[in-house]
Amino acid sequence: MKKIFVLTGLLLGVLVSCSDKPSLQKYFVEKSKTPNFVALDVAPNFVNADKITLSNDEKEALKSLKKLNMLIFKNDSLNVDLYSTEQNNVKTLLKNEQYEELMHFGSNKEGGTIYTVGDDDEIDEFIFFMHQRDSGFGVVRLLGDDMNPSNIMTMVSLMQKGNLNLEQLAPLKQLMIK
Repeated sequence: MKKIFVLTGLLLGVLVSCSDKPSLQKYFVEKSKTPNFVALDVAPNFVNADKITLSNDEKEALKSLKKLNMLIFKNDSLNVDLYSTEQNNVKTLLKNEQYEELMHFGSNKEGGTIYTVGDDDEIDEFIFFMHQRDSGFGVVRLLGDDMNPSNIMTMVSLMQKGNLNLEQLAPLKQLMIK
């Protein structure tokens, strides 16, 4: 009898944890296979850390980053309505209470917003949503463990420092050529 209760409890737990609610992750997966979208998953080794000397802060920042996902919608004169629809879909997803808006800049024509998931010093996700009506929009997700804003700034400085593994960004070149 105990086994039945335990199995029932486990089954209910699994069913409750499987949600049909829309999420940014589901949106990424769905749209990655759709025309007009380009999806990229970039591993933390986009910085060739073994070829440069890293400070302790830089090592900590790279260690906190687990994955970087990008989803880019390329706009053109043939898909103006689709651009508006998809942009509104992303904005609706980002209104979810789990996303905290840190900063907003720009206008309706072009701009960006930065969101976080997690506490101030234990951020699990940074989301950058950028849009430009003529070009399209992009959503960048930095997924990690216990990141903080200084980690993100450190990673930006690492990218500027050079020694990037640009092979992972090859699909972006293809998007720009089309």
